[in-house]
Amino acid sequence: MRRKNINIWPYLLVLPALLIVTFVVFIPVIEAIFMSFQSYDLRRPDKIAYLGFRNFADMFSDPIFWLAFKNTIIWVVFGVGLQFLFGFILALLLNQSFRGRGIIRAVSLIPWATPGVLIGLMWKWIYDGNYGVLNDLLIKLGLLDQGITFLSQTSTAFGSVIVTIIWQGIPFFAIMILAGLQVISREMYEAADIDGASKLQKLIHITIPSLKNVIIITILLRIIWVSNSVDIIHNMTGGGPSYSTQTLSVYIFNKATVLDLGYSSSMALFLMFMLAMVAVPYLKNAFKER
Repeated sequence: MRRKNINIWPYLLVLPALLIVTFVVFIPVIEAIFMSFQSYDLRRPDKIAYLGFRNFADMFSDPIFWLAFKNTIIWVVFGVGLQFLFGFILALLLNQSFRGRGIIRAVSLIPWATPGVLIGLMWKWIYDGNYGVLNDLLIKLGLLDQGITFLSQTSTAFGSVIVTIIWQGIPFFAIMILAGLQVISREMYEAADIDGASKLQKLIHITIPSLKNVIIITILLRIIWVSNSVDIIHNMTGGGPSYSTQTLSVYIFNKATVLDLGYSSSMALFLMFMLAMVAVPYLKNAFKER
């Protein structure tokens, strides 16, 4: 009986990427799992010891953790939700024919292409209470008598960083949805015109259903990215004032910065589990359809 020849080239081509993912992702995750069950504080390396579920118990009794968890939900719901809304509107506008459309499309990508650290520093300057552009504009319009320290007040700080993440993420949704709009058959719209459908009816019954998969995957990706976002908040407020802008990812980062790796690893695993609960149902359904 002839043995079937196995082509090893596909495996060899995938091997470098697999090795990189293994060393960059899987090994650190496994190490984080082990550290989450230990008192792993590099300030006291001689006292590293196995704690069992003590870090998780401390985490669930930590009021700052629950504040950060609540802030994360608000951060994701308003951040991603409004990114999608404005991005969808921008995509519909960019899908129209007008002079200079190519330039406008290119310019609209600038917020997405700008590094998060630079965005944080730029918007920190915009919000500055003494020489910020926003305060200067509001005073000249007569809406304020004096500048507001947006990032130094608990009442305005979190809303300010949410506006920043919305500004950054709009182009991502706009470009992805625009790409989806390009492949919708024009014949469907022509048939709807013949039937006398309004623009709103065409949007509800043709555009949105045709973009279903694009919308789901882009929202899923942004939920994961925004939940893990650290750079913008860290550079604008550092999680303050009074933990008002502290999200789980920022709290994890701050704990890791002071070398409390055991506690930060337990919170990181919790965040990973929460994001997996969001991603797995969609991926499971996507593979079923195939």
